[in-house]
Amino acid sequence: MAKPALLAPLIDLVFPPRCPLCGDALAQQGGLCAACWTKLAVPGEPACCTCQRPLADSVVHSGEVQCAPCMANPPRHAGIAAATLYNDASRELVLAFKRGKRIALADLLSRLMVRRLPDLQGEWLVVPVPLHRWRLWERGFNQSALLAERIARTVNQPLVVDALERRKRTPSLGGLGKRARADALRGAISAHPRRAERLKGARVLLVDDVMTSGATTDACLAALRKAGAAEVRIACFARVLDEALDQAGREDAPLAA
Repeated sequence: MAKPALLAPLIDLVFPPRCPLCGDALAQQGGLCAACWTKLAVPGEPACCTCQRPLADSVVHSGEVQCAPCMANPPRHAGIAAATLYNDASRELVLAFKRGKRIALADLLSRLMVRRLPDLQGEWLVVPVPLHRWRLWERGFNQSALLAERIARTVNQPLVVDALERRKRTPSLGGLGKRARADALRGAISAHPRRAERLKGARVLLVDDVMTSGATTDACLAALRKAGAAEVRIACFARVLDEALDQAGREDAPLAA
């Protein structure tokens, strides 16, 4: 069987490499042009040691520091790793991936997510946020599962694609407030009965494409904790943190699952 590297010249001839954001020519497949790379907002330092929420540059500290939301309401997760902050550029990439069905973008998005992950010592189960079966049928794929599969392969950890199931079909969460999202997701997500033993005592890396209010990940966290998971970390491509963005003109309504 021919290796992918040997087929690259043929693929480039048939499908010339283009930037998925602006369409400019690229030297090779699977990336962005230099101008579009600069449009992505990557979380920087200083940041909350728990959730990676960017902190003000004026914050002077030695060692680890938590943000005010984490101190006021300690999260049930062991940390969030976000590849980017949600802005126009990250939104366009997710739109092309999820609704434009450009599933090849899973390679780029997952690579950026892996770069933000801490060193995962020991075994971690890589688990995607689930889609309801009807949403899966409509879309044809679960974008979080595609990201989780690539991340699991890269970090050499086991993938459990059906660890969670979405038993109740929820309305589109786009445009809903945090409380409305939480209400819509109440009782919607649970651990798959056939994966209960696998989850008991496990450390889990929960994978999602966009983390908005945290309602979806909170529902997943509750299901994983109920199943006995010992520790849960969250990995997402884009995280909605309006206070961390200073650029104008971005879309106000985050994408829904």
